[in-house]
Amino acid sequence: MDPAGDIAAFLTSRRARVTPDQVGLPSYDPRRVKGLRREEVASLAGVSVEYYKRLERGHVAGASDGVLEALARALRLDDAERAHLFALARAAGRAGIESAAPRRRAPARKVRPAVLRLVESMTAPAIVRNGHLDYLAANPLGRALYAPLFESREQPANSARFTFLDPAAQALYVDWERTAKDLVAHLRSLAGSNPYDKSLSDLVGELSTRSDAFRTWWAAHNVRYHQSGTKRLNHPVVGALELSYEVLDVAADDGLTIATYSAEPGSRSAQALDLLASWAATPAIESRP
Repeated sequence: MDPAGDIAAFLTSRRARVTPDQVGLPSYDPRRVKGLRREEVASLAGVSVEYYKRLERGHVAGASDGVLEALARALRLDDAERAHLFALARAAGRAGIESAAPRRRAPARKVRPAVLRLVESMTAPAIVRNGHLDYLAANPLGRALYAPLFESREQPANSARFTFLDPAAQALYVDWERTAKDLVAHLRSLAGSNPYDKSLSDLVGELSTRSDAFRTWWAAHNVRYHQSGTKRLNHPVVGALELSYEVLDVAADDGLTIATYSAEPGSRSAQALDLLASWAATPAIESRP
C-alpha cells in the first residue's frame, strides 16, 4: 500500500462524487470532469488552487488539521471517510522516513481465556475476530451460524477470503454484492489506519490477484465503519435468516472484536435461530474439531 498514492486517489474519487448543486455552486457550461473541479474544491476549503493540487498529488506533509477538516467539509465526507483522510495524511506525511513508520503489534492469533469464557456464556451467536478479519473463535451457535465459513476450503477461517474466494459465500449471503462491497470498504479503512502492516497488505494483494470483483471495488476507494447493521443469510440448515449484528471492541486486545447476532423476537428468523441452536447442540456438532 502506498499512502501518498492512496490519498491522491481518495481525494480524486471523493471530488468526482460531489456535484456543484450539492455544495451550492452554479453549473452553467458542460463539464469535462465528473463532480467538482479542483478550483471549486480549493475555494470551498479556503486554500489556494496550487496548494490543493499538491494535496491531490499526495504531497500532504505539513497539512494542518484545520486544512484537513476544511477538505472534509468541502468534499462532504462522512465520519468514516473523514477518519480515513486523516489516517492517510498522517501516513503519507511520514512516507519515506522509515524510523517514523508506526510500529503496530501483529494481529492477535489467539483469544485470551477470559474472552473465550465471555463468548461461551452468550446465548446469542458470537464470533471473535482480529483486525485482519480472521475468525479466531466462536460459541457453538456462532460456529453453527457461520458453518460454511468455518468449514471453507479457504483456511484459516477469514471473512474476506471466504467472501471473495469461496463460491459458498454467494450461496450464504443473500445480498452478496452489498456484503462484499461493505467488506472491501471496511478493509480500506483498516488499511488506511495500518499502511505499514505487511500481513494486511499481503491479504489485500492476494485478494486483488485472485478476485476481479475485489480488485474493481478496491480501486473505488470507498470506506465505511463495520460496527452494526443487518445480515441476510440463506443458511444451509435452517434457511432464510435476517439478523441484526453489533461489533464490540475488546479494549485490552488491539484489533480484537466480538460480533453478536440477534433476531426480532417472534419473527421467522428468531424461530430459525432457535432451531439452529438445537442443531448446534447435537452430539454430532459438539464432536467436531
